[in-house]
Amino acid sequence: MPPPRQWGHYPPPRKKSGMGVLGALGAVFGSLAALFVLIVIGAVMMHGADSDSDDSSPVAIPTWQPSDDPSDEPSYEPSQDTTENTPDRSEEPTPSPSESEDDEPETTVTPPARVQVNTSLKNNSMYRAGILPRLNCRAGNASIFSHSQLKALILKTGKCMDRAWKPALEKQGFRFSPPNYAIAAVRGRGACGDYPSAGSIVPYYCPRNNTIYASTSAMAKGSGNALGYGQIISWHGGIIGMMAHEYGHHVQNLTGLMDSWWSSTTASSSQSGKLALSRRLELQANCLSGMWMRSVAASYPVNSARRNELFTFFGRVGDHPGYPRDHGKPVNSGRWFRQGYERSQAYQCNTWMASSSSVS
Repeated sequence: MPPPRQWGHYPPPRKKSGMGVLGALGAVFGSLAALFVLIVIGAVMMHGADSDSDDSSPVAIPTWQPSDDPSDEPSYEPSQDTTENTPDRSEEPTPSPSESEDDEPETTVTPPARVQVNTSLKNNSMYRAGILPRLNCRAGNASIFSHSQLKALILKTGKCMDRAWKPALEKQGFRFSPPNYAIAAVRGRGACGDYPSAGSIVPYYCPRNNTIYASTSAMAKGSGNALGYGQIISWHGGIIGMMAHEYGHHVQNLTGLMDSWWSSTTASSSQSGKLALSRRLELQANCLSGMWMRSVAASYPVNSARRNELFTFFGRVGDHPGYPRDHGKPVNSGRWFRQGYERSQAYQCNTWMASSSSVS
Protein backbone atom coordinates (compact mmCIF):
# COMPACT_ATOMS: atom_id res chain seq x y z
CA MET A 1 0.00 0.00 0.00
CA PRO A 2 1.50 3.36 -0.96
CA PRO A 3 2.23 5.91 1.75
CA PRO A 4 -0.62 8.25 2.61
CA ARG A 5 -0.68 11.79 1.37
CA GLN A 6 -0.42 14.48 3.97
CA TRP A 7 -1.86 17.96 4.46
CA GLY A 8 -2.61 19.82 1.29
CA HIS A 9 -1.29 22.87 -0.40
CA TYR A 10 -4.25 25.08 -1.20
CA PRO A 11 -4.73 25.63 -4.93
CA PRO A 12 -4.46 29.23 -6.16
CA PRO A 13 -7.97 30.64 -6.64
CA ARG A 14 -9.41 31.72 -9.94
CA LYS A 15 -9.08 35.36 -10.81
CA LYS A 16 -11.62 37.51 -8.99
CA SER A 17 -11.95 41.24 -8.52
CA GLY A 18 -10.59 42.42 -5.22
CA MET A 19 -8.31 39.41 -4.81
CA GLY A 20 -5.03 41.14 -5.71
CA VAL A 21 -2.18 38.86 -6.73
CA LEU A 22 -3.94 35.89 -5.18
CA GLY A 23 -6.40 35.91 -8.07
CA ALA A 24 -4.49 33.55 -10.32
CA LEU A 25 -5.90 32.57 -13.67
CA GLY A 26 -7.05 29.00 -14.05
CA ALA A 27 -4.62 28.61 -16.92
CA VAL A 28 -1.74 29.55 -14.66
CA PHE A 29 -2.90 27.01 -12.11
CA GLY A 30 -2.98 24.35 -14.79
CA SER A 31 0.56 25.09 -15.87
CA LEU A 32 1.79 25.00 -12.28
CA ALA A 33 -0.23 21.98 -11.17
CA ALA A 34 2.87 19.96 -10.49
CA LEU A 35 3.97 22.57 -8.00
CA PHE A 36 0.92 22.13 -5.82
CA VAL A 37 0.94 18.36 -5.43
CA LEU A 38 0.20 17.15 -1.91
CA ILE A 39 3.05 15.84 0.19
CA VAL A 40 3.37 12.30 1.41
CA ILE A 41 4.24 10.67 4.66
CA GLY A 42 6.45 7.61 5.13
CA ALA A 43 4.53 4.39 5.65
CA VAL A 44 6.66 3.53 8.65
CA MET A 45 6.51 5.79 11.69
CA MET A 46 8.12 5.19 15.05
CA HIS A 47 5.49 5.68 17.74
CA GLY A 48 6.49 7.09 21.08
CA ALA A 49 10.08 7.85 20.08
CA ASP A 50 11.64 10.23 22.55
CA SER A 51 13.13 13.53 21.56
CA ASP A 52 16.68 12.30 22.07
CA SER A 53 16.32 9.88 19.18
CA ASP A 54 14.35 12.29 17.02
CA ASP A 55 16.33 13.94 14.23
CA SER A 56 13.90 16.84 13.89
CA SER A 57 15.79 19.21 16.18
CA PRO A 58 15.04 22.94 15.84
CA VAL A 59 16.76 24.85 13.07
CA ALA A 60 19.19 27.65 13.73
CA ILE A 61 17.54 30.88 14.82
CA PRO A 62 16.80 32.95 11.71
CA THR A 63 18.92 36.07 11.45
CA TRP A 64 15.88 38.36 11.10
CA GLN A 65 15.23 40.72 14.00
CA PRO A 66 12.35 43.19 14.34
CA SER A 67 13.14 46.53 12.75
CA ASP A 68 11.41 49.88 13.17
CA ASP A 69 12.92 51.24 9.98
CA PRO A 70 10.11 51.49 7.40
CA SER A 71 12.69 51.62 4.62
CA ASP A 72 13.71 48.01 5.23
CA GLU A 73 11.00 46.75 2.90
CA PRO A 74 7.84 48.30 1.44
CA SER A 75 4.91 48.57 3.83
CA TYR A 76 1.32 48.97 2.80
CA GLU A 77 -2.20 48.34 4.00
CA PRO A 78 -3.38 44.97 2.58
CA SER A 79 -6.61 44.95 0.61
CA GLN A 80 -9.58 44.20 2.83
CA ASP A 81 -12.14 43.68 0.09
CA THR A 82 -14.33 40.86 1.33
CA THR A 83 -17.28 41.31 -0.98
CA GLU A 84 -16.61 38.03 -2.77
CA ASN A 85 -15.20 35.99 0.09
CA THR A 86 -18.49 34.43 1.17
CA PRO A 87 -18.63 30.68 0.39
CA ASP A 88 -21.47 29.30 -1.71
CA ARG A 89 -24.34 27.91 0.35
CA SER A 90 -23.83 24.54 -1.32
CA GLU A 91 -20.40 24.32 0.30
CA GLU A 92 -21.94 24.65 3.76
CA PRO A 93 -18.97 26.19 5.56
CA THR A 94 -19.42 26.19 9.30
CA PRO A 95 -18.49 29.25 11.37
CA SER A 96 -16.46 28.64 14.49
CA PRO A 97 -18.71 27.66 17.42
CA SER A 98 -19.71 30.26 19.97
CA GLU A 99 -17.53 30.58 23.00
CA SER A 100 -18.47 28.22 25.82
CA GLU A 101 -18.59 29.17 29.48
CA ASP A 102 -15.35 27.26 29.98
CA ASP A 103 -13.47 29.38 27.46
CA GLU A 104 -11.62 32.53 28.35
CA PRO A 105 -13.15 35.81 27.13
CA GLU A 106 -12.10 36.87 23.68
CA THR A 107 -9.57 39.67 23.62
CA THR A 108 -9.91 42.52 21.16
CA VAL A 109 -6.92 44.72 20.53
CA THR A 110 -7.42 48.13 18.96
CA PRO A 111 -4.40 48.95 16.77
CA PRO A 112 -3.03 52.49 16.62
CA ALA A 113 -4.80 54.79 14.19
CA ARG A 114 -3.57 54.68 10.59
CA VAL A 115 -1.03 51.98 11.42
CA GLN A 116 0.74 50.60 8.40
CA VAL A 117 1.68 46.96 8.31
CA ASN A 118 4.54 45.32 6.48
CA THR A 119 3.26 42.45 4.37
CA SER A 120 6.57 41.38 2.85
CA LEU A 121 7.96 37.89 3.25
CA LYS A 122 11.14 38.71 5.14
CA ASN A 123 10.10 41.61 7.35
CA ASN A 124 6.40 41.02 7.83
CA SER A 125 4.77 42.75 10.80
CA MET A 126 3.50 39.35 11.96
CA TYR A 127 7.00 38.52 13.16
CA ARG A 128 6.59 41.11 15.91
CA ALA A 129 3.70 39.17 17.46
CA GLY A 130 5.91 37.38 19.97
CA ILE A 131 4.51 34.42 21.91
CA LEU A 132 0.89 33.37 21.52
CA PRO A 133 -1.15 33.71 24.73
CA ARG A 134 -1.38 30.55 26.82
CA LEU A 135 -5.03 29.58 26.53
CA ASN A 136 -7.39 27.10 28.10
CA CYS A 137 -8.40 24.70 25.33
CA ARG A 138 -9.34 21.25 26.58
CA ALA A 139 -9.61 18.58 23.90
CA GLY A 140 -11.12 15.83 26.01
CA ASN A 141 -11.32 12.26 24.76
CA ALA A 142 -12.80 12.78 21.31
CA SER A 143 -12.43 9.83 18.97
CA ILE A 144 -11.04 10.64 15.55
CA PHE A 145 -13.11 7.74 14.17
CA SER A 146 -16.40 9.43 15.08
CA HIS A 147 -17.45 12.09 12.59
CA SER A 148 -19.51 14.05 15.11
CA GLN A 149 -16.80 13.98 17.78
CA LEU A 150 -13.94 14.87 15.44
CA LYS A 151 -15.91 17.64 13.74
CA ALA A 152 -16.84 19.11 17.12
CA LEU A 153 -13.19 18.99 18.18
CA ILE A 154 -12.01 20.67 14.97
CA LEU A 155 -14.52 23.49 15.41
CA LYS A 156 -13.72 23.89 19.11
CA THR A 157 -9.97 24.02 18.59
CA GLY A 158 -10.52 26.32 15.62
CA LYS A 159 -12.17 28.75 18.03
CA CYS A 160 -9.13 28.41 20.30
CA MET A 161 -6.90 29.27 17.34
CA ASP A 162 -9.02 32.38 16.76
CA ARG A 163 -8.54 33.43 20.39
CA ALA A 164 -4.79 32.94 20.13
CA TRP A 165 -4.16 34.65 16.80
CA LYS A 166 -6.73 37.47 16.93
CA PRO A 167 -5.02 39.61 19.61
CA ALA A 168 -1.55 38.72 18.32
CA LEU A 169 -2.35 39.98 14.81
CA GLU A 170 -4.54 42.92 15.79
CA LYS A 171 -1.79 44.25 18.03
CA GLN A 172 0.44 44.47 14.95
CA GLY A 173 -2.21 46.35 12.96
CA PHE A 174 -3.73 43.48 10.97
CA ARG A 175 -7.49 43.16 10.60
CA PHE A 176 -8.55 39.78 11.88
CA SER A 177 -11.37 37.60 10.67
CA PRO A 178 -11.77 33.89 11.51
CA PRO A 179 -11.76 31.26 8.80
CA ASN A 180 -14.85 29.30 7.86
CA TYR A 181 -14.97 25.52 8.08
CA ALA A 182 -16.56 22.90 5.82
CA ILE A 183 -16.21 19.52 7.52
CA ALA A 184 -17.69 16.56 5.64
CA ALA A 185 -18.15 13.01 6.89
CA VAL A 186 -16.89 11.58 3.60
CA ARG A 187 -16.29 14.12 0.85
CA GLY A 188 -17.50 17.36 -0.66
CA ARG A 189 -16.68 20.03 -3.20
CA GLY A 190 -15.30 23.39 -2.14
CA ALA A 191 -14.30 26.64 -3.78
CA CYS A 192 -10.79 25.32 -4.50
CA GLY A 193 -11.79 21.80 -5.53
CA ASP A 194 -12.92 18.47 -4.14
CA TYR A 195 -12.11 17.63 -0.57
CA PRO A 196 -10.38 15.41 -0.28
CA SER A 197 -9.04 15.20 -3.80
CA ALA A 198 -9.13 11.78 -5.47
CA GLY A 199 -6.95 9.28 -3.65
CA SER A 200 -6.05 11.80 -0.96
CA ILE A 201 -6.91 12.30 2.71
CA VAL A 202 -5.85 15.87 3.26
CA PRO A 203 -7.68 18.98 4.44
CA TYR A 204 -6.93 22.21 2.62
CA TYR A 205 -7.24 25.95 3.08
CA CYS A 206 -8.85 27.93 0.29
CA PRO A 207 -7.87 31.62 0.25
CA ARG A 208 -10.63 32.36 -2.24
CA ASN A 209 -13.23 32.21 0.55
CA ASN A 210 -11.06 31.83 3.67
CA THR A 211 -12.37 28.33 4.33
CA ILE A 212 -10.70 25.21 5.69
CA TYR A 213 -12.10 22.04 4.12
CA ALA A 214 -11.71 18.55 5.56
CA SER A 215 -13.15 15.04 5.45
CA THR A 216 -13.20 13.33 8.84
CA SER A 217 -13.36 9.79 7.44
CA ALA A 218 -10.49 10.40 5.02
CA MET A 219 -8.26 11.86 7.71
CA ALA A 220 -9.04 9.11 10.21
CA LYS A 221 -9.44 6.04 8.02
CA GLY A 222 -7.81 6.87 4.71
CA SER A 223 -9.12 7.12 1.16
CA GLY A 224 -8.44 4.66 -1.62
CA ASN A 225 -4.83 3.53 -1.33
CA ALA A 226 -3.91 6.43 0.94
CA LEU A 227 -3.58 5.58 4.61
CA GLY A 228 -5.38 7.80 7.09
CA TYR A 229 -3.82 9.72 9.94
CA GLY A 230 -5.59 7.35 12.32
CA GLN A 231 -3.52 4.48 10.91
CA ILE A 232 -0.38 6.40 11.85
CA ILE A 233 -1.31 8.12 15.10
CA SER A 234 -4.66 7.50 16.79
CA TRP A 235 -4.34 10.43 19.20
CA HIS A 236 -6.40 13.39 18.00
CA GLY A 237 -3.45 15.76 18.46
CA GLY A 238 -2.03 14.62 15.13
CA ILE A 239 -5.11 15.68 13.16
CA ILE A 240 -5.50 18.90 15.14
CA GLY A 241 -1.84 19.69 14.48
CA MET A 242 -2.59 19.33 10.77
CA MET A 243 -5.63 21.59 11.12
CA ALA A 244 -3.39 24.13 12.89
CA HIS A 245 -1.11 23.94 9.83
CA GLU A 246 -4.07 24.86 7.61
CA TYR A 247 -4.93 27.65 10.05
CA GLY A 248 -1.33 28.78 9.58
CA HIS A 249 -2.16 29.35 5.92
CA HIS A 250 -5.06 31.54 7.06
CA VAL A 251 -2.62 33.57 9.16
CA GLN A 252 -0.40 33.90 6.10
CA ASN A 253 -3.40 35.11 4.13
CA LEU A 254 -4.44 37.70 6.73
CA THR A 255 -0.92 39.11 7.02
CA GLY A 256 -0.18 39.42 3.31
CA LEU A 257 2.45 36.68 3.38
CA MET A 258 0.39 34.64 0.95
CA ASP A 259 0.01 37.54 -1.47
CA SER A 260 3.75 38.18 -1.31
CA TRP A 261 4.54 34.49 -1.80
CA TRP A 262 2.27 34.23 -4.83
CA SER A 263 3.70 37.39 -6.34
CA SER A 264 7.22 35.99 -5.92
CA THR A 265 6.13 32.64 -7.34
CA THR A 266 4.62 34.11 -10.49
CA ALA A 267 7.71 36.31 -10.92
CA SER A 268 10.10 33.36 -10.66
CA SER A 269 11.36 32.13 -14.01
CA SER A 270 12.43 28.68 -12.85
CA GLN A 271 10.58 25.65 -11.57
CA SER A 272 13.23 25.12 -8.89
CA GLY A 273 12.68 28.68 -7.69
CA LYS A 274 8.92 28.17 -7.47
CA LEU A 275 9.39 24.94 -5.53
CA ALA A 276 11.79 26.63 -3.11
CA LEU A 277 9.21 29.33 -2.39
CA SER A 278 6.52 26.69 -1.86
CA ARG A 279 8.70 24.86 0.67
CA ARG A 280 9.28 28.02 2.69
CA LEU A 281 5.54 28.74 2.74
CA GLU A 282 4.61 25.22 3.86
CA LEU A 283 7.35 24.92 6.46
CA GLN A 284 6.31 28.27 7.90
CA ALA A 285 2.78 26.90 8.33
CA ASN A 286 4.32 23.97 10.22
CA CYS A 287 6.06 26.40 12.53
CA LEU A 288 2.86 28.36 13.15
CA SER A 289 1.13 25.07 13.96
CA GLY A 290 3.81 24.29 16.51
CA MET A 291 3.38 27.73 18.10
CA TRP A 292 -0.33 27.12 18.62
CA MET A 293 0.06 23.58 19.94
CA ARG A 294 2.50 24.95 22.51
CA SER A 295 0.07 27.71 23.49
CA VAL A 296 -2.55 25.14 24.59
CA ALA A 297 -0.20 22.42 25.80
CA ALA A 298 -1.08 22.80 29.49
CA SER A 299 -4.83 22.42 29.00
CA TYR A 300 -5.19 20.37 25.81
CA PRO A 301 -3.16 18.67 27.35
CA VAL A 302 0.05 17.93 25.47
CA ASN A 303 2.31 16.17 27.96
CA SER A 304 5.92 15.26 27.23
CA ALA A 305 5.00 11.91 25.67
CA ARG A 306 2.37 13.46 23.42
CA ARG A 307 4.75 16.27 22.52
CA ASN A 308 7.29 13.70 21.36
CA GLU A 309 4.60 11.95 19.34
CA LEU A 310 3.91 15.22 17.55
CA PHE A 311 7.61 15.81 16.92
CA THR A 312 7.95 12.33 15.48
CA PHE A 313 4.75 12.62 13.45
CA PHE A 314 5.75 15.88 11.76
CA GLY A 315 9.28 14.51 11.32
CA ARG A 316 7.90 11.74 9.11
CA VAL A 317 6.06 14.12 6.80
CA GLY A 318 7.59 15.71 3.77
CA ASP A 319 8.75 15.31 0.19
CA HIS A 320 9.40 11.68 -0.67
CA PRO A 321 10.92 10.15 -3.83
CA GLY A 322 8.70 10.48 -6.85
CA TYR A 323 6.97 13.68 -5.72
CA PRO A 324 7.85 17.34 -6.38
CA ARG A 325 9.97 18.96 -3.69
CA ASP A 326 7.29 21.49 -2.71
CA HIS A 327 6.95 20.91 1.05
CA GLY A 328 10.45 20.11 2.31
CA LYS A 329 12.25 17.00 3.49
CA PRO A 330 10.68 15.11 6.40
CA VAL A 331 13.53 16.14 8.68
CA ASN A 332 12.87 19.81 7.91
CA SER A 333 9.13 19.36 8.30
CA GLY A 334 9.73 18.11 11.82
CA ARG A 335 12.31 20.78 12.56
CA TRP A 336 9.98 23.64 11.71
CA PHE A 337 7.07 22.25 13.71
CA ARG A 338 9.46 21.80 16.62
CA GLN A 339 10.86 25.28 16.01
CA GLY A 340 7.42 26.76 16.58
CA TYR A 341 6.69 24.56 19.58
CA GLU A 342 10.00 25.05 21.42
CA ARG A 343 11.03 28.56 20.37
CA SER A 344 7.43 29.89 20.29
CA GLN A 345 8.33 33.40 19.08
CA ALA A 346 6.65 34.44 15.83
CA TYR A 347 9.90 35.69 14.31
CA GLN A 348 11.36 32.22 14.79
CA CYS A 349 8.97 31.13 12.04
CA ASN A 350 10.60 33.39 9.46
CA THR A 351 11.47 30.67 6.97
CA TRP A 352 12.20 33.34 4.36
CA MET A 353 15.38 34.30 6.24
CA ALA A 354 16.43 30.75 7.09
CA SER A 355 19.28 28.90 5.40
CA SER A 356 18.47 27.03 2.21
CA SER A 357 19.50 23.73 3.80
CA SER A 358 16.87 24.09 6.52
CA VAL A 359 14.11 24.53 3.94
CA SER A 360 15.34 21.94 1.43
